[in-house]
Amino acid sequence: MKVVATMDSFKGSLTSLEAGNAVRRGILKVCPDADVTVLPLADGGEGTIDAIAPFVNGISRTVTVTGPLGSPVCASYVYSSVNGTAYIEMAKASGLTLVEKDKRNPLISTTYGVGELMKDAIERGVRKLVICIGGSATNDGGAGMLQALGARLTDSSGNDISKGAAGLKDLHSVDLTELIGRDTTITVASDVTNPLCGPDGASFIYGPQKGASLEECREMDRWLEHYASITGFDPYGKGTGAAGGMSFALKNILGAQIRSGADMVMEITGTEPEIKDCNIVITGEGRMDSQTVNGKAPFKILKLAQKYNKPVYGITGILGDGYEECLKAGFSRIIPLINPTMVTEDAVRSLEETAAAVFADYLS
Repeated sequence: MKVVATMDSFKGSLTSLEAGNAVRRGILKVCPDADVTVLPLADGGEGTIDAIAPFVNGISRTVTVTGPLGSPVCASYVYSSVNGTAYIEMAKASGLTLVEKDKRNPLISTTYGVGELMKDAIERGVRKLVICIGGSATNDGGAGMLQALGARLTDSSGNDISKGAAGLKDLHSVDLTELIGRDTTITVASDVTNPLCGPDGASFIYGPQKGASLEECREMDRWLEHYASITGFDPYGKGTGAAGGMSFALKNILGAQIRSGADMVMEITGTEPEIKDCNIVITGEGRMDSQTVNGKAPFKILKLAQKYNKPVYGITGILGDGYEECLKAGFSRIIPLINPTMVTEDAVRSLEETAAAVFADYLS
């Protein structure tokens, strides 16, 4: 009996590998002879670099950079000498989890720290970058990142604009003369398809969870549209709204290619051959609902497993509205944690118990 356990992280509780190993232990309680392969799962958001580091033979480098609200933070990226690539996770420098809930404010939060990580890698001779851009606290369209890389974003008086989305309202001109990174091969890992602007854009869809009011979302949308007009690029391009518009700047100004973060992780970890040869797949994340089928990592696993006619069971911390869409899409079952909790130690036990129950159900 071969099982593939590939869990996305339970944000705030468990990393992808911690969750996968808990599932493995639960399965072995029911079937000690089971062959359980644990593979990390991520979609470009928080935890992606930690998930893939062992598979790229990466060496971690820690740099002190500008955090989302301007205070210094220690952020790491991974460099692989095997493929000459630096893997940078936006959440480590400009992530939402770096900001206390009552201080979250996308009007002032900046992507400057991500640019500093990129600059550090480039100045060390790296010519291939993979930027994983989920989980951001920002909505500045990547303006801070560009400033860190040498671009001048100035107001009508020729002064540098302030950091954060609010600085874009004063933007008058963009000077890319000293911008570094345009001769670097950059891949953006993201599964977000939203445009930069509009009702489905970065501000309206993701602004509220970053601390913005509805009126502030309207303002940020206008500022981002102004930013797009100054730079001369389409604010309604697919995927350019990821991470508060970070993908807009990476794609249009630095020439980056955008590809699915989940697909990239599955490719790096060799997920497909493992699923091809297994009997059952167990996947999941902290919350599974109607949005799961919109390209989230567990849904990507489902589609891959369906290619080889493998049953897929989902385990989730929260069974959200519209989870039935997951069943319609092909999940055999979606099971919430027996004892849901955010405390890591308790979450591990709960996940083990739930995995044991899931596997017993599969065997019955």
